[in-house]
Amino acid sequence: MIKIDAVEVLDRYKNILWPEIEKHLDLIKNYPTFCQIKPGYQPLLDFHFKMVSDYPKRKGKYLRPTLLMLTAQSLGVDLKNTLLTAESMQISEDWILNHDDIEDQSEQRRGQPALQKIYGNELALNAGDALHLLMWQVLAKNYLILDKNIAQKIEDEFFTMINRTILGQTIEIKWTQENRFDLTEEDILLILESKTGYYTIAGPMRLGAILASANEFQLESIYRFGVLLGRSFQIVDDLLDLTSNFAGQKKQKGNDIYEGKRTIMLIHLLNNASPEDLSKLKEILNKAGTKKSPEEVAWVIRKMEEYKSLDHGRELVKQFATEANIIFDQELTFFNKEPFNSELKLIFDFIITRDH
Repeated sequence: MIKIDAVEVLDRYKNILWPEIEKHLDLIKNYPTFCQIKPGYQPLLDFHFKMVSDYPKRKGKYLRPTLLMLTAQSLGVDLKNTLLTAESMQISEDWILNHDDIEDQSEQRRGQPALQKIYGNELALNAGDALHLLMWQVLAKNYLILDKNIAQKIEDEFFTMINRTILGQTIEIKWTQENRFDLTEEDILLILESKTGYYTIAGPMRLGAILASANEFQLESIYRFGVLLGRSFQIVDDLLDLTSNFAGQKKQKGNDIYEGKRTIMLIHLLNNASPEDLSKLKEILNKAGTKKSPEEVAWVIRKMEEYKSLDHGRELVKQFATEANIIFDQELTFFNKEPFNSELKLIFDFIITRDH
């Protein structure tokens, strides 16, 4: 028996889905006859399309659509009936990351300069808007292939999932702008539930289950599972920001510190540092991102090591993953078709053991 790993599974579904996304990206530049632009303006349309399709063409891990497609197939759904929903899931990630990079003024995305670093905030924002629009257009095509009640439930779930994600972004930005030093781990878990637990794990899996006509009890179990595994996912992501170069795709460590992002590790450090170290930490955090020096960011990371903040994050990753696995083994027994169920478990393991 040939053993496969999670990256191979992700790549396989990426290769299935990307041609479908690429085909639908053409909707952005193919206007109907009545509103086509004149040939003399074609270079402007070409520029627009190049910019809008930039993030989708950079691709990514395709974690979310893969979870969606595996979940649906584990419950007996034909792959072809998952593609439009999975496409929409991936396109949603591209426009959300686009807007997120503008809000955070991120330097890089997927190993290349962030879109606003190439085109400026205004054009990059507009490109994200175009992808947002495309997401809903692709999703609407479900009404042509699915039972209309299922298509409506899929659309409703998208709204709820993204609405909660945007709330999480509001909370995170607000607390970062206020430079809060009094946040608790519970506060951070609120952000993690909104932005990662639902959007990255529970949402894609719930969408796959809705395609299979799952009942409310099953969908609620998936949500509780996803929130727990999503906590692990995000804490791993935040740990990697402090300790990894993301397989050569990132030029600097500690981007979250430059941005003033409140993470589990930073909250632990704020709550455990000596008065002298706490004073210096607050002095660094009070500076704007561009005013923080690499030496200061490196100092914060060293203190996270010294005060066991990184170890605390790693322990929470294990704790939440263990709790999630209990729910999977005891409540998600309706995932029963192979090889999809086993491949889901591979992805879950990858989420907490990845190095980029």
